[in-house]
Amino acid sequence: MSSKNPILEALGLKGPLILSPLAGGPSTPELIAAVSNAGGLGSLGLAYETPEQIHTIIQKTRTLTSKPIAVNLFVPSEDPALTSEQINSAHDATKKYREELGIPSPKVEPPYSINFDKQFEAMLQEKPAVFSFTFGLLDRSYINECKKNHIITCGTATTLEEGILAEERGVDWLVAQGIEAGGHRGIFSAKTEDSMIGLFPLVRFLATNLKIPVIAAGGIMDGAGIAAALRLGAKAAQLGTAFLLCEEAGTSKPYRKALLDKGNLHTKTTRVFSGRIARGLENRFMKEMEERQGSILPFPAQNSFTRDIRRKSAELGMSDFLSLWAGQGVAQIRQMNAGELVSVLFDELNAAMKE
Repeated sequence: MSSKNPILEALGLKGPLILSPLAGGPSTPELIAAVSNAGGLGSLGLAYETPEQIHTIIQKTRTLTSKPIAVNLFVPSEDPALTSEQINSAHDATKKYREELGIPSPKVEPPYSINFDKQFEAMLQEKPAVFSFTFGLLDRSYINECKKNHIITCGTATTLEEGILAEERGVDWLVAQGIEAGGHRGIFSAKTEDSMIGLFPLVRFLATNLKIPVIAAGGIMDGAGIAAALRLGAKAAQLGTAFLLCEEAGTSKPYRKALLDKGNLHTKTTRVFSGRIARGLENRFMKEMEERQGSILPFPAQNSFTRDIRRKSAELGMSDFLSLWAGQGVAQIRQMNAGELVSVLFDELNAAMKE
């Protein structure tokens, strides 16, 4: 690896590999620590955690590794003002699923997400090496607080325009998220349609127009993919789907089973689970709810509204109603522990860079 790589130099990494945050279950202290211990950068996805949980999870991770870690949160979104018609429509569209799962219909009322300022303060107190965020721009005051505490900041962009705005806001690094990526799209506005720019053109757009280091994310599953991203100008690659079957990941049993179903690895982008565009494996809930677009609440209300359905589905061992986030490269997924996977990826990268 090049000694001139600013990301490797800043953190002392063995190679240009960052674990995607994987919020909502797969992200565990054990997974993050294993990746960091193997020479990559483990990222804790803590957007759905309370401030108290943020403290606890980071502290537990630190008992498992002394290496640098990253913490990821979502840029705060305003709670939408919902009409009774919207709420009734959402209840009607999901009534049969809750009856099937044996759960009551929940109240639909704010707040729909956890207080960001309190989450941010908890993160700040724990001082991870890197603070990453997605879903837009943070006020410059947050960036400045990170700088005061010597925390590297990392934003997310899906277009050149978003990348330019992020650099102007003062972030240190930037994740270029191609359309191939699994999970939520990092589009700045929840209402904006997806530009659907692929990873390779996006990396080139950003790497040639920005001064800050660019990190490639989306569909990368092996060392050859990392090498390709580096050759296009990225300084590191961020992989998430590749780690979902690792022993240390908190991926639920039905989620794991779905990822192993070679006959059903088609991914699509959808708003049905959270109200924001995200990519995952097609399942019953996605297919049926796509036909009822008018009943999908805005983000983050829809995410809060469907949480009980997703939770009960996991408890019952069913993947029909889970958000099975996965990138387009999911067919290349491998089963092994995280440290071994990092080692394999580095070996593949070294071989690819010599070709």
